[in-house]
Amino acid sequence: MVSEPENNVENVENQTPEEAKPEWYILKIQVNREDAVKKTLDRRIKLSGLEQYFEQTLVPTETVVEMKNGKRREMKRKLYPGYLLVKMILNDETWFLVRETTGVGDFTGAGGKPLPMTQKDVDRILRTERAADEERPKLEIPYRVGDRVKINDGTFKDIEGEVNKIDELAGRVTVIISIFSRSTPVELEYWQVEKAEV
Repeated sequence: MVSEPENNVENVENQTPEEAKPEWYILKIQVNREDAVKKTLDRRIKLSGLEQYFEQTLVPTETVVEMKNGKRREMKRKLYPGYLLVKMILNDETWFLVRETTGVGDFTGAGGKPLPMTQKDVDRILRTERAADEERPKLEIPYRVGDRVKINDGTFKDIEGEVNKIDELAGRVTVIISIFSRSTPVELEYWQVEKAEV
């Protein structure tokens, strides 16, 4: 005898919004399509008339500053590429609506059953999201500790060295260069160096 496939929301009651409390769930989605999938999901929620079961959809981001061609540019960077957060009441209808949305892979969970996020994780992500809006944005510095760089401005122009320390908030890098055969740390603005040609 062939059994019917089990619904991934087994043991989830079809509660009304008044009886149930919304919880945060993580959705696996197509990378680089987070915003498009969020818009599609929001539109489908509205069209289905199930808004009372959905409180919020969120693509967590942070603001970073990037220098391109000598110009400072602020941009949003996704904290978790390939994931979307949804605060919702999970039941058969809402599970099906989310799962049938183009671009959504699945809920995260164990054994095929969606698991809500812990309050600790939710608080951490939401705090990061708020901090990104309130704080001064971090600079996007394209170097890592250990990278070989060439100084392109200032007293030590054209000298090569190794990145020793990076301060994203101040936008500075410390480079170890050799002066008179001695290793000397030099603190520079990150735009004063460029990757050395190998």
